[in-house]
Parts: sequence; structure tokens; C-alpha cells
Amino acid sequence: MTTDLLARFPPPPLLADGAMGTLLHTRGIAFDECFDELNLTQPATVAEVHRAYIDAGAQIIETNTFGANRYKLARHGLESKVAEINAAAVQLARRVVEAAFKPVLIAGSVGPLGVRLAPFGRVRPEQAYAAFSEQIAALVNSGADLIIIETMSDLHEAAEAVRAAKAVGGRAVPVAATMTFTRDDLTLLGDSPARAAAELAQAGADILGVNCSSGPAQVLRIVSQMKAAAPQARLSAMPNAGWPERIGERIMYPATPEYFGDYALAFAEAGAFIVGGCCGTTPAHIAAMRAALDHPEQSELRRAEHPIVISAAERDEQPAAADQPTQLAQKFAAKQFVIGVEMHPPKGLATHKLLAGASLLAEAGADVINVADSPMARMRMSAWAVSHLIQDRFGIETVLHFPTRGRNLLRVQGDLLAAHALGIRNIFVVMGDPTAVGDYPAASDKYDLVPSGVLKLIKQGFNMGLDHAGQDIGRPTSFYAGCAVNFSAPDPDKEIKTLRKKIAAGADFALSQPIFEPDHVRQFLRRYEDKHGPMALPILAGVMPLFNFRHANFFHNEVPGAFIPEALRRRMQTAGDDGPAEGMRIARELLAELRGSGAVQGVYLMPPFSRYDIAAEIIDAVRKSE
Repeated sequence: MTTDLLARFPPPPLLADGAMGTLLHTRGIAFDECFDELNLTQPATVAEVHRAYIDAGAQIIETNTFGANRYKLARHGLESKVAEINAAAVQLARRVVEAAFKPVLIAGSVGPLGVRLAPFGRVRPEQAYAAFSEQIAALVNSGADLIIIETMSDLHEAAEAVRAAKAVGGRAVPVAATMTFTRDDLTLLGDSPARAAAELAQAGADILGVNCSSGPAQVLRIVSQMKAAAPQARLSAMPNAGWPERIGERIMYPATPEYFGDYALAFAEAGAFIVGGCCGTTPAHIAAMRAALDHPEQSELRRAEHPIVISAAERDEQPAAADQPTQLAQKFAAKQFVIGVEMHPPKGLATHKLLAGASLLAEAGADVINVADSPMARMRMSAWAVSHLIQDRFGIETVLHFPTRGRNLLRVQGDLLAAHALGIRNIFVVMGDPTAVGDYPAASDKYDLVPSGVLKLIKQGFNMGLDHAGQDIGRPTSFYAGCAVNFSAPDPDKEIKTLRKKIAAGADFALSQPIFEPDHVRQFLRRYEDKHGPMALPILAGVMPLFNFRHANFFHNEVPGAFIPEALRRRMQTAGDDGPAEGMRIARELLAELRGSGAVQGVYLMPPFSRYDIAAEIIDAVRKSE
């Protein structure tokens, strides 16, 4: 903060306001409406909220511009009104402050763009910077005293916003940047409070901290960690009023104003420069914080952790629902062109980046997400856990890869039951990679059943309510089981013979290895038809976007069964630094040719190096052409 701004107030902490959206909703504004547009259409409603917080004792009020950037406004057809909406918000807040005759600072609120940045999204850093610059320039030029960049879950996005704010406002306009954290004290993408503090400070934030999150107790803990990582930094603490819970049609927050008053003192003791509230907080919460800060001797600090609020009941088993065909099965039956995408489980405990990628793919229009199990025999998190997390969080079906290698008969059956209990119905049975090529070459990779044997166990055993020994397992499972096929196999007759065994065992669909020469698909299927009649099995053809020439060369020369035509390798070599874009063009060409041939019923995208943004762009192009 500049000396001029500080001189207008007593020593910190400065008290900011609370929630804007919560109060607008209580005034009849639906959550699906554009709150930012209210600065133009219902300024009196917004002004009431500002005045209520000023009367409660707030020294900083935030403009009603949390979502007033080009990306979020575009959802309401208002992307051309970025400058108008932000300018109106500052002018409206200024009129309220002047009418109140109190020294109150106006903070320009800048929230997330509402889109993912690469590599987990399709927005490049320079595009994010431009969007932030556009909004912040409108706020600064209209007279905002400071900028508060808030509720950020992506540290890279937050840093772009800070850099944009510093470039627009220079030294004259202070910039606060606050992150939001999940219940495990990490951002959605897995960054710790210490790392967030260090990177925001390096980006140029004058004040840094945490807002939103799960309540005052967690925010106090995180602010303390940030202080330890950046001792010279000015800190901000603006928590939610506890963890939200849906009661009927309302979202309720449990933390009381008195509780917030006690934590205002705790934040002050922790060295917070700005304190305030976020979702669920009201003028009553801010008034309680004001009273506690003004008269600390009259308030007793609550040291106990806030009680956990259980917001969801255990899921009851529903036998009838389990018998319904999976969405994947229904799409195949309806002859829809299906798009699946492969994801790899994380190597450690953090699932944030994986879930961000899954969210991107679901939004782009993927039909199903394939979760690999220990690809290349590398140690990774259980694929069933990841499948369950994705399905539970985003409502998109997964296909669980189920390698037989390394599983004895007991483990195969136990793992299948566990997957079914977690709601996983689509299973892709495959031999799996030998442990000799992975992290633990000495590990046993013995197995009791080959893929066709596991398929028979699933379709003729478990799905009939029987285990491998013919014993009753109670309710039958309802797995939809897939198998592998290699269109470029060196011995196609042997591959066809193996595929016939899998079909006889009950395979419902097939996934192929990456295809770079569509003629291989046509030749294989003609050969199959000559021997056994038309292929009745739905097939998803593998499509792997190449990343650069080195990637293409490695795949062609070192991956067994892989074949990339020389013409495609030359294209990747000529592309040079434009390799990712060229690889995407090739993938889209292959996809279009495969789809036009009618030989397969979908594709199975395998994005290189977890570049899910590449897969999302391909899906987006396909969906727009439908």
C-alpha cells in the first residue's frame, strides 16, 4: 500500500467487506444470472450491498466485478461490455462511499477467467494476460484504489493476473492476490501455501493470502504457512463462512458472526494486513469482526477447530440402477460416434492436476475417459480410485484398464468386485506391460488368466452372479467389457484368431493401438470379414497426436507394433517448433478419415505427455462439425 492510502486509516489490519453474491442472491437474483451486469441493470441493488458493508464497519469494499472478464461475460453474450461493466462498478461504489462520508477504499475485484490455462486448458498464458489487462485497465482507469485478485485455484493464472495488474497500475495501485485451497490445504492444481506465497510475491503482489476455502480455521492455518514462507509479505485472510451445505433449495454456511469476530483477532495475531469475508458472510459477520478488532479485550478467541459439517449421506446401493446399460453401451447401441481419452493416474497422492484435466475433457465433450493401470509398468495410484474420483466429481463415465499381468486369480476377482462397488462398469481387459520394463523389474508379473480368460470370468461368471469356482457372489455384476485389437499386427491372422477368442468369451467392444495408417484398419477388417463375416464388435480406433519429430521417431522405432508412415514423420520433422500443432493437424486428419470410413465407431485419443488441452481441442473441433 502507498503511504497516502495508509495515512487515511488506523494501523492494520484493514477490514474488508464480505460476500457480494450471497447478498445479491438473498435479494432475488438467481445464481445463473450475470451478477456483474447488475452494475448496469440494477445498480440500486448492488449499492444496497455496498452500503450495508460500509455501515457494518468495512474499510474496503470490493466492486461487483468478480466475473467481469471477457470469458465469463461471453457466457451471457456480454463480452463486448467488459470496460462498460467494470467502469460502472467502480463509479457505483464511489458514489456509495461518498454518500456515506466515511474513509473507505474501493478495491477492484478480479476473479478467475473461468477457463483453464494450458496444459490443462486451451487458453495460452498470453491470452490470459490480455484478458486480465482488459478488465484491470477498466477498473484502474475508473478510479479503483487497489486491485484484489481473488479465489484463484491456478497459481499460473494468478501470476498472470498479478503481472497484468502491475503493468496497468504501476506503483500507484496496490495489488492483492489471494488463492483458494481445498480441504487438504493445497490448491486445486496441487500447489502448497508456501509455494503460492513465494510465487505471488515474485510476480509482484503487494499483498498475498487466501480467501474462500473451507472456513476461518483452515484460512488461519494457511495464512500462518504463507507467513513462514514469505516473512516480509503483507497478508490477507478472507474466508468463507464455513463449508457450504445445501438445505432444500438454499446454500447454507454454518459459521456465525461471533465466530468470525473471534477469528478476526486470530488473523490479526497472525500478521494479516487485510481481513474480511467471502462466500456466506454478511454485514453481520463484518460488524462482529469490526467490534472484535476495535475492542479485543471483550472478545475471547475460539481456539477449537470448527466442527466438520457432513454435507452428503452415504450412497445406498441400488440394484436396479446397476442393471442398466452403461452410457458407453447405450452410445454404441445408438450408433453414435464415441470419443474416449486416455488419462494416467498420478505417481503420488496429489490428484489435483489429473482432476483438472478430467474437468477440461468433460467440458470439451469427451464421451468417456479411459484410466490406464500402471502404464509402462510404472508405479502409480490405483486406477480404480482414479476412475471413481472422476466419475464422482464430474459425472462422466470411465473405462477402467484392467491388466491381467501381475494378478493371481484371487486378486483378479477381488479387484473386479472393488471396481464394481465403486460404481465402475466399463472394463478394458488387457495383458499389461511386463514389469521388466518398469520401475520394479524384479517384481513378479505372473498371472493366472489371460485376457480372454478374464473376459470369460466377467461375462460368464460375475455378470451371472458366480465367481470362478461357480460359487454364488450374491447380486450379479453389470460390467461392460472391452478387449484390445492391433490393426498393425505383424501376423494379422494370429491377431484375428486371438480376437475371436475374446469375442467368444463375451467382449462387448474393442480398443485399438494408435493408428497412423487408416489403410491398416480397412485391410484388417476385410481380412476378418473374409474369414468370419462382418465385424459386429464396436471398435474405438487409437489416435495419438504426435508432439514433435523426436516423439514420432521414438514411437516408430522403439514401441513394439507401432508404425508411423515416413510421410508423417517427414511432416513432423519439417514442422520443427510447430510440432504440437502439426501433430494435432495429423490427428484431426486421421480422425476424420477413420470416421468417414465407417469402419470404426469412435476414436480413443492418447494425448502425449498428459497434454489434455490437445485432446480437448481435437474433441472441440469434432463436436463443432457434428
